[in-house]
Amino acid sequence: MKKKLGSVLLAAVCAFAFSACNGGGNNSSSSDSSSPASSDSSSSVSSSSDSESSGSESTPEKTPEKVNISALNGPTGMGMVKLMDDNEKNNYGYNFELAGAADEITPKLVKGEIDIACVPANLGAVLYSKTNGGVETLAVNTLGVLYIVENGNTVNSIEDLEGKTVYSAGKGATPQYALEFVLKSHNILDKVNIEWKSEHAECVAALEANPDAVAMLPQPFVTTAMSKNENMRVAVDLNDAWDDLGLKSSLLTGIVIVRKAFAEEYPAAVEEFLTRYGESVDYVNNNVSDAAQLVGKYNIVPAAVAEKAIPNCHIVCIKGSEMKEKLSGYLNVLFEQLPESVGGAMPNDDFYYGA
Repeated sequence: MKKKLGSVLLAAVCAFAFSACNGGGNNSSSSDSSSPASSDSSSSVSSSSDSESSGSESTPEKTPEKVNISALNGPTGMGMVKLMDDNEKNNYGYNFELAGAADEITPKLVKGEIDIACVPANLGAVLYSKTNGGVETLAVNTLGVLYIVENGNTVNSIEDLEGKTVYSAGKGATPQYALEFVLKSHNILDKVNIEWKSEHAECVAALEANPDAVAMLPQPFVTTAMSKNENMRVAVDLNDAWDDLGLKSSLLTGIVIVRKAFAEEYPAAVEEFLTRYGESVDYVNNNVSDAAQLVGKYNIVPAAVAEKAIPNCHIVCIKGSEMKEKLSGYLNVLFEQLPESVGGAMPNDDFYYGA
């Protein structure tokens, strides 16, 4: 009996010992394996976190040393005056140049000496074609600002221009194509003599020198001419003449374009410019008197003239899909009339920035 009991006790002790060894082994194994696993997991999380952190820290945007911007003496330049003034005060790094005619801007843009430019609406399309898609339109900046002005009271409609000489600047750009399109639509293109001048100021001089002269002028030159001669009057608003044709487009005067290479290299700088330019346009339209002083400061036109002209200059900053809709519609009208006026073909979608 004692021997049997001893055997049972021995078996129980061995079983307990085996169980203890097994349990200890499992705990040890779990602890050992969890250590490396925990270490690997921690390392993995750390590595993943480092990777995510480095991925989320985007490379700083490249900033150009300076941005060369050009505009024409007129509404396009007038819309920029607040930005020009802010640039002087805050040193944005913009270098502004005001030109008397678009052909002063074109070669510099093609050579890369100008990054952003305000040009006639059709010229942007021509440059797009000539540079193989090397420019984009950032915004429409001026709606129709063209007017037929005379020193007298003989012209009250487009038809009244028949047999007359009309002085105008802007050959090869919006003024030429808009005027010729309207005259052609009234079947009098070949019955009107258009004498092209290099600058609008020359047209104003012609009006002063010739009592019977008729000219097509944009604002603010209309106001300039009228301030010099009380007999000067607006005979025809070309916006109205255009709209009377029942077209599915508006008459546009100017756009802002950018070299595509510049936009691709400095996207943040382009977006920043667009924001500031839009703010400048808003300021000019909503603070006419103060803006007129800036227009005078930059010798675009005298402040007194600018104050009268700004409300009629139709200065805007239309971007994105609305810009594309308005500009493409206008360019299509020109294209159907004379393909060469837009570079021989309609621009592709990449011509319209952000649209």
